[in-house]
Amino acid sequence: MSPPGRAACARCLRPQATCLCALVCHTAHRSEVLVLQHPQEQRQAKNSVGLLRLSLAHCEVVVGEGFAPDVLAALLHRPGRQAWLLYPDVPAAPAPLVLSGAPSPADAPLRLVVIDATWRKSLRLLLEHPALAALPRLALPAPPPTHYRAIRAARRPDQVSTLEATVQALALIEGPAFDGAPLLAAFGRFVDAVAARQSGAGAVSARAAVGP
Repeated sequence: MSPPGRAACARCLRPQATCLCALVCHTAHRSEVLVLQHPQEQRQAKNSVGLLRLSLAHCEVVVGEGFAPDVLAALLHRPGRQAWLLYPDVPAAPAPLVLSGAPSPADAPLRLVVIDATWRKSLRLLLEHPALAALPRLALPAPPPTHYRAIRAARRPDQVSTLEATVQALALIEGPAFDGAPLLAAFGRFVDAVAARQSGAGAVSARAAVGP
């Protein structure tokens, strides 16, 4: 989001200097995507959900640290859709059912639920919301190396950005009909731009510390 007093793009809601619109890559998909985003992530300039939301036609982003049961139920369950949570099966919050391969064509169209938060905060959200923990889960195979580490540290070796994880999940769900490569390429350009800004800011700080 744009800081108070700074002009923001009306479409991506970011400051004009970091506008995402030129990177948007419209990507066709059948499955619905619901992103539950922690408020701290919404304020992160390096967060990937802004680009994901603008690029996917059926992507809903809801920001919150906690959700009332009736509100969450309405978000998770939509007529004609089967909700699956994109989250690994972990001992702290065991999954009722884990899908490691592509769903059967006979299954109802999916509503993929994605948590955008740090690992600790995502687990807390899961533990505090039984309706979320009760969803069947989609577990991804070992992800390819992420470009995201250039701008954001990860505590776990299998952690990737929310955008990368969602693209990988949609590819698993929809098969060859889904082409996420252009969106991943756009995300790579986003990471490069953020890294360049961080490098420039670091150089300015170093010069300021040394003095004239």
